[in-house]
Amino acid sequence: MLTSLAGGPKHGYAITTDVEEVSGVRLGPGTLYGALSRLEEKGLIEALPVDERRRPYRLTGAGAAALEEHLHRIAQVARSGLHRLRASEALR
Repeated sequence: MLTSLAGGPKHGYAITTDVEEVSGVRLGPGTLYGALSRLEEKGLIEALPVDERRRPYRLTGAGAAALEEHLHRIAQVARSGLHRLRASEALR
């Protein structure tokens, strides 16, 4: 969800659609709005004024920093995993 909001403010349905396109995971309404609530409580996102019955959300500075840190960790895990796979293929 943070990755989705890194592209700019979005309302719930737009977040759901974007997350599904990027990850292949379809979020149900309970999961979506529960996560939005928790992310807002942690100060990682903030709700914007309602626009035509839709409430958009945007990433905060703290949210951007947390997302960047998380993405660097994921990249490190991926590099390590790929390195280990290549090493194990050499043993075959």
